[in-house]
Amino acid sequence: MDFDLPYDGTEDLEMTGSGRQTKRPINGPKPKPPVWTPADASLPIDTAATDHIFNVASLLKRMARVQPHKKAVICPFGRDRCGRVAYTHLTFQQLDQESDDLAWGLESAGITRGTRTILMVKPSLDFFTLTFALFKAGAVPVVVDPGMGIRRMVDCFKQSSPSAFVGVPAAHVLRILFPRFFGSIKTWVTVGRSWLPGQHSLKKLGRARRLPFPAAQTSRDETAAILFTTGSTGPAKGVLYTHGIFAAQIAAIKSHFLISTGEIDLPTFPLFALFDPALGMTAVIPDMDPTRPAQVDPVKIIAAVKDHGVTNMFASPALLNRVGRYGRENNVKLPSLKRVISAGAPIMPANIEQFAGLLDEEADIHTGYGATEAMPVAAIEGREILNETRSQSEKGSGICVGRPMSGVAVRIIAIDDGPIDAWSDAVAAGNGAVGEITVKGSQVTRHYFENPAADALSKIRDKDGVWHRMGDLGRLDEHGRIWFYGRKSHRVVTAGGTLFTIPCEAIFNNHPLVYRSALVGVGSAPNQKPVICIELEPGRGGGNRMELTRKLLELASSSELTQAIDTVLFPEEFPVDIRHNAKIFREKLALWAAKKISGKSL
Repeated sequence: MDFDLPYDGTEDLEMTGSGRQTKRPINGPKPKPPVWTPADASLPIDTAATDHIFNVASLLKRMARVQPHKKAVICPFGRDRCGRVAYTHLTFQQLDQESDDLAWGLESAGITRGTRTILMVKPSLDFFTLTFALFKAGAVPVVVDPGMGIRRMVDCFKQSSPSAFVGVPAAHVLRILFPRFFGSIKTWVTVGRSWLPGQHSLKKLGRARRLPFPAAQTSRDETAAILFTTGSTGPAKGVLYTHGIFAAQIAAIKSHFLISTGEIDLPTFPLFALFDPALGMTAVIPDMDPTRPAQVDPVKIIAAVKDHGVTNMFASPALLNRVGRYGRENNVKLPSLKRVISAGAPIMPANIEQFAGLLDEEADIHTGYGATEAMPVAAIEGREILNETRSQSEKGSGICVGRPMSGVAVRIIAIDDGPIDAWSDAVAAGNGAVGEITVKGSQVTRHYFENPAADALSKIRDKDGVWHRMGDLGRLDEHGRIWFYGRKSHRVVTAGGTLFTIPCEAIFNNHPLVYRSALVGVGSAPNQKPVICIELEPGRGGGNRMELTRKLLELASSSELTQAIDTVLFPEEFPVDIRHNAKIFREKLALWAAKKISGKSL
């Protein structure tokens, strides 16, 4: 099934130079594309998409000209004598100048065009300066989530065959613990005090020159970075990002969410923070552990929003739930926020409703859909979820993640666990059928780094490009909206048919004591036993578990989707991904459920 034009005539958003939106009547005439006024001519939209030479760092250079004295990055820096949070910052001009200086230093140390460089630096001013300096030099940052565990992390480093390593002092301990994983490294740079031989100091490299650095004349198809997936449903893979893909992402984010130059962002996921300087937004680095958003201190997040008048926030569903719960209980209001973007995992309507209570009526919560390999793919406003799609989701119709972004083609193909060498109409699913979501567009990556096996399983080539298989199951409705049904690898295949995680879990999530649920399969397909695991609402033990189980099974029998489920288990907590703390590791739960059912000790 095809859906290449993500417009269905339901609403038209026109954008003016002020960033205001105007709406047309439902079923009105098909709108013209958004038009930027002359006042927006200097904004970092990808206006030269056909230019062959492009370096993503040029977008920072442009913003340094447009608003040189506007703060680009703000970072917590301890507390003052009155106990208030103190902040340090760089303006756009300073960030551009300091990254120029550092690019000279990196080049003198041997980090030049094409140098794959491991980057292990916490969210900070140095993180921004380093990343843009590497882009300017034409080097290739290699970024891995530290929360995935040391062994898996160094495996990723080895896969990328790096030539340079830039990190905080503690990160350099890895070269002692795992020397054979770093045999290819020729240049070591320490962000902080150097304490091992052969290290360069970032501070000294940043003093190299005070002249503008001539950014590498990279092509749009040249590798800009290698970003590793979390490996939540398999081995972590290095995703190749080009300078052109970064530019397409920035343009899509800006135009779809109507982001204006001069806005203030609170990016609670570090990689998304890097988009802010190119978008002309001030990035306020939150005081939090980015690998544990579900344990964030709500007071610190709320303080950052209020201290700086934050207008935009990116957050995982887990963080929104924690901050929203605290805000509701303490009657918190965040009037400066006009836009909240949540991604990383499906966000439940109750979570949207809860956080919306902290916002003004004009503000909205957007759910973004995508992956490390393809981002953003689609989005939907919270109002549409609460007013229209929520009731369908609660009945097991999947979670609506919105219409495809402009320029993104979406097709649903028949479920197949094997590789598909080339695109043909034969692989497509029928109209409205549930299948695997595939996407193609300028912000969709084409390759993994030196991983032909992963390419074979995730990429489908056609005559004019590459389709990426999202590994997600879903369908397209008559309005062109994507409905997410769960990961392909998480489906449960029984003798009586296939069960999909999201629709089945929705039935159990209707119970007021259930915070969330997870469907897992015990045994091997096609004879798996479906088991539902239940995580209760915080602070609510559920009382009599036998009685609760009985009521949950009554819920199951009330829906055709869940009638085959006759086993309910209550893990103490759900294992979740390290990036957003929201994706449930159903593979781990399935192993636990198998042991629980068999009576083995856990």
